[in-house]
Amino acid sequence: MQTPWPPLPTTAAPKDIEWRLPRHARSVSRARALFREQAVSWGLPQDVTDTTELLLSELMTNAYRHAKVPADREIWARCVVTEDRVRVTVTDANATLPTPSAASSDDESGRGLALVATLADNWGAAPREHGIGKTVWFELDCRLRGPHGDEP
Repeated sequence: MQTPWPPLPTTAAPKDIEWRLPRHARSVSRARALFREQAVSWGLPQDVTDTTELLLSELMTNAYRHAKVPADREIWARCVVTEDRVRVTVTDANATLPTPSAASSDDESGRGLALVATLADNWGAAPREHGIGKTVWFELDCRLRGPHGDEP
């Protein structure tokens, strides 16, 4: 885990969208649906869309379940796509930085950050520079790949 996130190098203007959602369980599925819709309009590869949606869901779930803040606080989700990267950030009002935990085989939860650490090319968490809370982020390589992981 690196903190804070590195800058996104790009020569083209990035595609950028942000959603501000209530701290509520329904916001997790709403964020997934909003992202899916945006990914289609941006023409992201399906495997990148699927992985990004899964990891966004994990970060949104953590922000909803674990942020010990008043219920009226929002969760902010942002997605930036450049020619070779997708970066997703989720910001909540709780300043406690997340750490992956080792879930046992009978635990029904507790694997979200381990999943992010495994599937993302890069991820991290940092306190918000100006304001309360934290931002958790991940990045995925979004270049098209051939059937053997090589570039087409």
